[in-house]
Amino acid sequence: MGVKEAGWLGGIGLSALLSVQAVAAQEVEAPEVEVIGHYQTGIGTSDAASEGSVTHRRIESRPLLRPGEVVELVPGMIVTQHSGDGKANQYFLRGFNLDHGTDFATFVDGVPINLPTHAHGQGYTDINFLIPELVDRIHFRKGPYYADLGDFSSVGAVNLSYARSLQYSLADVEGGMYGHARGLFIASPKVGEGNLLYAAEYQHNDGPWDLDSNYNKGNGVIRYSREQGEVGWSVTAMGYYGRWNSTDQIPRRAVAEDLIGRFGNLDDSDGGESRRFSLSAEWHRSGESGDTQILVYGVYYDLDLFSNFTYFLDDPEQGDQFEQFDRRGYGGLMAHHTFNHEIFGRTSATTVGLQVRGDAIDVELNHTRRREYLETTRADTVGEVSVSPYVQNQTRWSDTFRSDVGVRLNHYHFGVESDLPDESGHVTDTLVSPKGSLVFGPWADTEVNVSAGMGFHSNDARGVTSSVDPADPLVRTYGAETGVRTLALDHLQSTLTFWWLKNDSELVFVGDAGSTEATRPSQRYGVEFANYYTPTPWLTFDLDFSWSHARYSDDAPEGDHIPGAIETVISSGVAVHDIPGMRGLFSSLRLRYFGPRPLVENNEFQSNATTIVNLQAGYQFNARWRLTVDVFNLFNARNDDITYYYASRLPGEPSGGVEDYHFHPVEPIQARVALSAKF
Repeated sequence: MGVKEAGWLGGIGLSALLSVQAVAAQEVEAPEVEVIGHYQTGIGTSDAASEGSVTHRRIESRPLLRPGEVVELVPGMIVTQHSGDGKANQYFLRGFNLDHGTDFATFVDGVPINLPTHAHGQGYTDINFLIPELVDRIHFRKGPYYADLGDFSSVGAVNLSYARSLQYSLADVEGGMYGHARGLFIASPKVGEGNLLYAAEYQHNDGPWDLDSNYNKGNGVIRYSREQGEVGWSVTAMGYYGRWNSTDQIPRRAVAEDLIGRFGNLDDSDGGESRRFSLSAEWHRSGESGDTQILVYGVYYDLDLFSNFTYFLDDPEQGDQFEQFDRRGYGGLMAHHTFNHEIFGRTSATTVGLQVRGDAIDVELNHTRRREYLETTRADTVGEVSVSPYVQNQTRWSDTFRSDVGVRLNHYHFGVESDLPDESGHVTDTLVSPKGSLVFGPWADTEVNVSAGMGFHSNDARGVTSSVDPADPLVRTYGAETGVRTLALDHLQSTLTFWWLKNDSELVFVGDAGSTEATRPSQRYGVEFANYYTPTPWLTFDLDFSWSHARYSDDAPEGDHIPGAIETVISSGVAVHDIPGMRGLFSSLRLRYFGPRPLVENNEFQSNATTIVNLQAGYQFNARWRLTVDVFNLFNARNDDITYYYASRLPGEPSGGVEDYHFHPVEPIQARVALSAKF
């Protein structure tokens, strides 16, 4: 048995994977976990067909316009932007417009990134602090089938694991069009009996916008880790600061009437500033009888965001710009222990875990003009605490059948002190979520997976404690999937998955309000087809196709389409490296397509499809020096990154405003050059 997975810090991951090894090693010999190119096959270790891992080499071979695009290595995921560089990205997966992170849980080294009761949107996920060169592994899971995953994970979850140590130091200098400049230094010396890893990054970018983005980012990581026999531990500190000007989505009529250009703006004072500082410590121990892992973390975060999506609709004199201010500290504990044992003579492992998180939040919504304060719309002090124990069992019943079943209890307390009458209060809610998977095989290097479970997402505490039409604190979700993963053909890994997901209440981003609202119940189903082919050691192809059908499940006169629900996603690429006779040369060409989306419930208005092709080419001169050229939007497509349909008002227009498409264009063709040295 060869389990080479890195582990899911802060969840069941490391223990679960080690317990799979233990379950398989006793009496039953499971298949070796094979690594094809830059992907792990998952046969013998993954519980659901849609689960998988990506290695650092795959990340290294992909051109990235933004750090958040690392998450596009999750098959079917699309990452876009509708505002300035420093704002969280927009995410799409499995028929969901996930806004800035709703229903998709993101972790960096096990530390949760999603922010509940956020000023701009529930589950807000800002990973602009991510340093792609440090990401050693991406482990993704989809659906509510895992007992160690809770809030925001119904559609999926990803853990981005940083390396604990490197065999080299790295210096990287980048430059490019539209004022792009970046410097990065990483070192990993041996200190005492452990490893010290530290990195510092600075980035500046103006973008193609008429108003320079003037994005300035400072970023740093320092980690000390040590492994000694069965015991290991690490302590990690991170710090990030970003400041930017925003060119938000603009109405099509303003461009058609030559009021502004395609890369113009209607409020040149939009923008933001954000900080994030974190400290985490992880300890683990593994042995024949079981495994233990404990993670504790603390995070400070703030965001000051100025936006104007409707211009003069609500206030014809001062304008509609608003400030969303969020300042919080949050921290928590994630711990689990796995017991190796037998059930009816069959090898088994049972994991008992506990996850605790608390957020102390100050959040404000203010009316502003050119970033100058006018009045407070509302201000709230929020406390949110969750306690979630879980139990999960993995048993190998035969050579070709194993099960993974679990149950999770989710207990939440919401407390709000508001400056608005009838908005303060305290609410407590509890949900129990059973989950599980059955895995049949392998036969001829092929496995069949069947998974089902109940999940949830929490709602914004300010809506939960409201005395006027309060939202449900915890919203139930139901999911199931079945899939086939095969290596039957030489050098080809293919996975076909059919999935279904039901939400008791949909979270939808409202473009004119700049926030996420709880809406109607919904239901989705779809198919995913992922392929990775390595016909030779120097050539790889990949093709991911996803199709989803998304509808509200109740009857309403406005219609049953879900605004922003993406239907079709295609991601494909070809990469070459170390070609015989051309050692040192590497290149990759990538296509990403996401199809039209309904923008209103009756589907009268739709977005256009977006197709982008990116190119990377470079040369590894020797073991030290490497030159890389990335060309984004190679064919200069004039597509949209994001599209909405709502009412806004320009100067001189009627008081009720004009319903119109509002779009944020994809960035035009541009090139970036990076020179890096390893020493």
